[in-house]
Amino acid sequence: MAVPTARSVRDPNRYEPPAVAGLVDLLDRQVHDRPEARALVVGGDRLPLSYRSLAALAEDLADQLGGTGLCRGDVIGLVCANTAEFVVGLLGAARVGLVVAPIDPALPESQVSARIGALGPRAILVGPVAPGAAPVAPGAVPTWPLRVAVPGSGAAAVTLEAGAPSAAHVSAAAGELTERDALVLFTAGTTDRAKMVPLTHVGVGASVRAICATYELGPGDATVAAMPFFHGHGLFAGLLASLATGGCVLLPERGRFSAHTFWDDIDAVGATWYTAVPTIHQILLERSKTEPSGTQRAALRFIRSCSAPLTPEVAQALQAEFSAPVLCAFGMTEATHQVTSTGVAGTGQDETPTVSTGLVGRSTGAEIRIVGPDGQPLPSGAVGEVWLHGSTVVRGYLGDPKITAANFTDGWLRTGDLGSLSAGDLSIRGRIKELINRGGEKISPERVEGVLAGHPNVMEAAVFGVPHSLYGEAVAAAIVPRESTPPTPEELAEFCRERLAAFEIPATFELASALPHTAKGSLDRRAVAEQFGRQA
Repeated sequence: MAVPTARSVRDPNRYEPPAVAGLVDLLDRQVHDRPEARALVVGGDRLPLSYRSLAALAEDLADQLGGTGLCRGDVIGLVCANTAEFVVGLLGAARVGLVVAPIDPALPESQVSARIGALGPRAILVGPVAPGAAPVAPGAVPTWPLRVAVPGSGAAAVTLEAGAPSAAHVSAAAGELTERDALVLFTAGTTDRAKMVPLTHVGVGASVRAICATYELGPGDATVAAMPFFHGHGLFAGLLASLATGGCVLLPERGRFSAHTFWDDIDAVGATWYTAVPTIHQILLERSKTEPSGTQRAALRFIRSCSAPLTPEVAQALQAEFSAPVLCAFGMTEATHQVTSTGVAGTGQDETPTVSTGLVGRSTGAEIRIVGPDGQPLPSGAVGEVWLHGSTVVRGYLGDPKITAANFTDGWLRTGDLGSLSAGDLSIRGRIKELINRGGEKISPERVEGVLAGHPNVMEAAVFGVPHSLYGEAVAAAIVPRESTPPTPEELAEFCRERLAAFEIPATFELASALPHTAKGSLDRRAVAEQFGRQA
């Protein structure tokens, strides 16, 4: 089946990105030009919320927050699933000049408490959380329940059970924030010491404009929120870019992705695109195999993948199954999400994610440099560390000057990613810290995973290093099989021998029903090693 061509990417002659400065004016143009257009479609009942109504809710909440004693530049936490409460809480707090810190509602109570303690917000807005999530326990920082009612008819309403905020924590990270800051995002770490990243209004505005321009988003576009809003992927690409351009975002039932309802949601909102991590793409591909033949899919302009490597095999399968171009993006919290993206036919890019492993396209704003171990730039095509610079790159981490100094040099962010630049296209080759050192041979886990993912009976693979008495480290792999009769270690080794150097072939293969992932959906390699690793 032929793949439809999406509108060309970043064509300044035909597209003008929205002139938004950040969160505060995000809705203004749409409220003026298209007040009754859908901004959100909410929950299992799929109730529409117009731009006029959403702006009124945000303004109402801003008035309520303004009467609590909070001051401009104060930080406030937001613990909530992908619901109307999150959107209204974010925009309402921004309108009164507060810095918003979204927190993953699925974290254990100890990790939520650790993040709140390190940051020092003056209050926590708590909306509906995902099923099974631990409730946010009252503590030194007051928790204020937030609810938004979206009726089938009549006016929507927002209620906030606010009390007095806590005293300002000048000794905590919040003391480093100013009115120029819009957000604090936590990196997708799995420990209590996830890094705190301050994002400015300038950076937020630049990121939103770049994402809109990259994909030429407009009022005719709609999407389903598959990624969580507490992380940059879902927040910037899924939510903010859509609202800035007058599009529509469907918030799934219970505020979380469900493969069972995803395509019904796509049809219900008339979605033209969606963005997700490779794990979600894989789930959707697997589910499509159980559906009746001839099932009609919505006509998508494109499918976007970000936050983890997408193999060419999966990109090809997505394109074939869903008849839409697959675009790969590279993003980092420290760069206000999107850094690069691939384009579509006719944009001057010769390669696509369906044929090039690790290809993530061209810069959408940041300056990119490939640097060697000595800190000097490398020539085109050479592999080195990816460094970033520009208006979307943050100033450092809150509360930890040592880790800021270790990761930032003269305004350049040292990403820790290995990559190469060729004719303007960036390819990611893996994480420096995750390279496996087998007797002096440096092995990229992502490269081996990409090969294993090409096996017809492998749904997902994780590759990691394990201690070895002779080589120091050996290569190990954990495999999630596709079939009830999984491939044997001998079959997998033979498959690898035809595609990898001898030193890259895993010494051991472990079968698993599932692999651990981080909150944003990328592979949690540390947890994989802890669960499956052993002496080789």
